Amino acid sequence: MHRLLVILLTIVGVGTIGYGAYTKNKTQLPNKIHTEKKVIMTTHASGTFEVKMTPQSDDKAEDASVGKFSLDKNFQGDLQGTSKGEMLAVSTSIPGSAGYVAMEQVTGTLSGRTGTFALQHTGTMNRGAPQLSVTVVPDSGTGQLVGLAGKMDIKISEGKHFYDFEYTLGEKP
Repeated sequence: MHRLLVILLTIVGVGTIGYGAYTKNKTQLPNKIHTEKKVIMTTHASGTFEVKMTPQSDDKAEDASVGKFSLDKNFQGDLQGTSKGEMLAVSTSIPGSAGYVAMEQVTGTLSGRTGTFALQHTGTMNRGAPQLSVTVVPDSGTGQLVGLAGKMDIKISEGKHFYDFEYTLGEKP
């Protein structure tokens, strides 16, 4: 147990003062732990998408502050495919202030690789100033998209939706 604690402290950088950490029986541990690392390149994908938002009926009163929507998207560009998702949104009494969360499952081809992956959205609007985070759910990639990680930026200009997707992915299986 003591040896494991010393190794863990060495890995995180505690106890590597001087010439290295020592175990209970005075065996010196190496200062550096060498691990095999693969270089992962970040790739950029971009294009457009259309989205259909359908309000979902709810048993709540008509003036409920939380709205629920189903999402259907069609992607064009480096990502060719569709997605289905659910969104919860809240607007406030202050113009330009609102928030939403959404989850969507994307099915398609990303730069020649076919599979599925999930996206998680968190967005706020603070008196007109937007803040948006759209990230790939860890370990959600399937097929040739296993290992996919990344973030997607969404822009809306003149009613048209655009995406810029920065992602990493291992070699093709």
